[in-house]
Amino acid sequence: MARTTIRSMTVEPLNMPLLEPFAIATGSISEARNVLITLTLQDGSVGYGECAPFPPSTGESQETALAAARGCIDLLLGQDVAHWRMLAKLVRSLYFSQTTVCAGIEMAILDALTRSYGMPLYAFFGGASSQVETDMSIPIVSAERGYQLAEETVRLGINTIKVKVGSDLREDVNRVESIRSGAPHLGITLDANQGYTPNEALLCLEALDDRDIRPLLLEQPVHKDDLAGMRYIMQHTSVPIAADESAGSLGEVSHIINSAAANVINIKLMKTGIVEALDIAALCRAAHMQLMIGAMIESRLAISAAAHFAAGLGGFRFIDLDTPMLLAEDPFLSGYEQRGGIYDLSNIKSGLGIILK
Repeated sequence: MARTTIRSMTVEPLNMPLLEPFAIATGSISEARNVLITLTLQDGSVGYGECAPFPPSTGESQETALAAARGCIDLLLGQDVAHWRMLAKLVRSLYFSQTTVCAGIEMAILDALTRSYGMPLYAFFGGASSQVETDMSIPIVSAERGYQLAEETVRLGINTIKVKVGSDLREDVNRVESIRSGAPHLGITLDANQGYTPNEALLCLEALDDRDIRPLLLEQPVHKDDLAGMRYIMQHTSVPIAADESAGSLGEVSHIINSAAANVINIKLMKTGIVEALDIAALCRAAHMQLMIGAMIESRLAISAAAHFAAGLGGFRFIDLDTPMLLAEDPFLSGYEQRGGIYDLSNIKSGLGIILK
């Protein structure tokens, strides 16, 4: 039996309260209700994976993710993680609608494999870099609270703020203006989470332009199926447009590229899993599409996996991996060292480098 054969697998809930409620255009959340997967190999190497279901975005709940992940235990016991692509395909063939479970299992498999190999995951992905620099998100809050959060972000030494918009247009513009006042030298990106019509998105950008505010990016301005609307916005602004909810699979990204409906693709491991994310990144490079990496409400575990992925591949223009900073409690340590918005992976010896408290 190979030393990289799966000896045991456990699946358990992973509940983590947030520092304060996090509101976006599609809903509000005060606790991350995720799932933890732990794999142990024949040689004793342990790999961790996290599933972060968010019903408005993924159509999954903690309950469905737990059931699907537990359904994979008998499937995976005795399998060799060296065949990680084959195992990912096997899980995906049965649980194709539970994408966060596919992502969590792939994460645990690759963490265990690279721990057994004695190499950090970012090196396994290509070692293009050993660090990434994240932004900080500000949810849909009052203009006054936005100003306070912007000042806090400056004190943290983070260089870019991502502002959630897509609710009331006037309130959105006032919030962005207030955040700019609180952090006058920081870059600003906007994320509407499907909350606008094409005309509302353009009105928002126009109103901000009148206030001398030019966002670096506008993410998912309209409903995920409205590619014509996204293309219309692109044709009427020079602000880059990113697809997030629209870009849930390799096929969808291919369609976005062929439709010329976005300038940027936001890869989220929870939407696609790791194997498909590799394919999406390759397709985007071939099509000269800019790359972004983002996350659901994830702990340090899943964010570390995304950081290893983006650093290892390189070439990601926008990094949105701030969610551990939103948690009141995080059960994990290490995975990266943080300085301001920089996540440094260079001291990790093997795998994700994550330690369970």
